[in-house]
Amino acid sequence: MSDSDRSDAHGGRKAAMSFILIAVLIDMVSIGLIIPVLPMLVGTFTESERQHTLAQLAVAFAFGLANFFGSPILGGLSDRFGRRKVMLVGFSGLALSFFVTAMAQALWMLVVVRLFSGAMQANAAVANAYVADITPPADRAKRFGMLGAAFGMGFILGPVAGGLLGSIDLHLPFFVAGTLALLNWCYGFFVLPESLPPEHRRPFNWRQANPLASLSRVRDLRGVGPLIYVIACSGLAQLIIQTCWVLYNQHKFGWGPRENGLSLFAVGLMAVIVQGGLLQPLIRWLGTRRLVLIGLSSAIVTNLVWGMAQEGWMMVGIIFFNIAGFAAPTALQSLVSNAADARNQGETMGAVAAINSLMAVLSPICGLGLMALVAELPKTDWRLGAPFYFCAALQLLSLYFSWRHFHEVPVEAAAPAKA
Repeated sequence: MSDSDRSDAHGGRKAAMSFILIAVLIDMVSIGLIIPVLPMLVGTFTESERQHTLAQLAVAFAFGLANFFGSPILGGLSDRFGRRKVMLVGFSGLALSFFVTAMAQALWMLVVVRLFSGAMQANAAVANAYVADITPPADRAKRFGMLGAAFGMGFILGPVAGGLLGSIDLHLPFFVAGTLALLNWCYGFFVLPESLPPEHRRPFNWRQANPLASLSRVRDLRGVGPLIYVIACSGLAQLIIQTCWVLYNQHKFGWGPRENGLSLFAVGLMAVIVQGGLLQPLIRWLGTRRLVLIGLSSAIVTNLVWGMAQEGWMMVGIIFFNIAGFAAPTALQSLVSNAADARNQGETMGAVAAINSLMAVLSPICGLGLMALVAELPKTDWRLGAPFYFCAALQLLSLYFSWRHFHEVPVEAAAPAKA
């Protein structure tokens, strides 16, 4: 490669990072718009809190199941055809699903459209692979933190706007989200550059796209080992919270779209502060491994407080104390990414996404299933917090597996694999 080629490639790397951050931000704003209102839209087709919870379970389960099988396929396709093309598929699928959801006339229509949306949407995994393509292993924790900050910024802007729009009309956020997804498709088509050069692409293999095979490949990555259980347990806990948050606060505290949107604003704000500003200082001060352990411990306490909260302000207040908890997932992700080489980043990120997708299949069964069991209890009954107590137990398991792995595997054994 000539000097001029190197200069161009280096410049492209700098430009590509800013481009992917913009694409992810728009994507997450569109998704964030519907979060405070989707459970309430589902509730318009039900007649009791128990029915509402079970209907939300069906809608969330449909998305998770389709995403479980779709994510590794789309991740493998991005290794074959490039990240940009697969992200365009995701943007178009999102737009269609938003518009159809807005016009749904029955619960079965919501279930079907969430199946379609889950199968088409793997933008998070592909975005992670995009960042890994353009980032040296030593800088990936920082870059993943920037990507996490973009996700968080989307959750600052999206849910607040969705809550305000939903307080006017429950269907309005879905039309706005669909429009944003279309704009993101145009941005991706005309502006977003490809990150994966042809020489790093590889043939698509259906056997490798099997989500269960993807799970086994993550387990076998050098330096990762039992951390797959940490990713699974902590991911399940986070997804249960995401699945139950709006519905739980609506049932227990009477929150509407506006209140839920503002609470999710607090989550997004902390994600931006921690992953966009505090992550690197925390890693330098504590180290990646210690940060994971402290972050998981913080998550245990946070979930216990949520489960026992008797006032709505408690649900928001504890968020601002969970600093290490917001940093731990990115630290874990960097450990996994650094164990993969340049040709397999899409597959690896797709495999991690497959774990999260499997957990997304289980999360409504666990979280909303527990909510359905206690839905008719008095609002002051401590047992209403069952989903959060279960999340605390999952984070405790994650803490145990992390501690055991870090004591069995020396730091040098987990060094980044060479491309």
